Amino acid sequence: MNGGPRRDGASPRDPRLSGAEVWLTGTPAELDALTAALTAAGHLTQRGTRRALTGADAGRHRLYLRLTVTAAKRPGRTPEQGGALIDLDAARAHRRPA
Repeated sequence: MNGGPRRDGASPRDPRLSGAEVWLTGTPAELDALTAALTAAGHLTQRGTRRALTGADAGRHRLYLRLTVTAAKRPGRTPEQGGALIDLDAARAHRRPA
């Protein structure tokens, strides 16, 4: 290794990147739930390597995602209905014990 910073993501030589970029930080169960919800909302085009955090954040991880999401309104939805909710309590209940 050259000692330089690690890169998560595409090479600068790759075609121009597009889509939404999301950095997630949480427990493995939370990252799984968030990835599933975001993938349901769009198309996952890039997924970085899950990295374990240290220190006060031990037990949590960081994950990079790139998605293409259609901005068109879904048929049958009204503004009052809002977006989909992610049940983080259920995700936490299934996480691995520390």
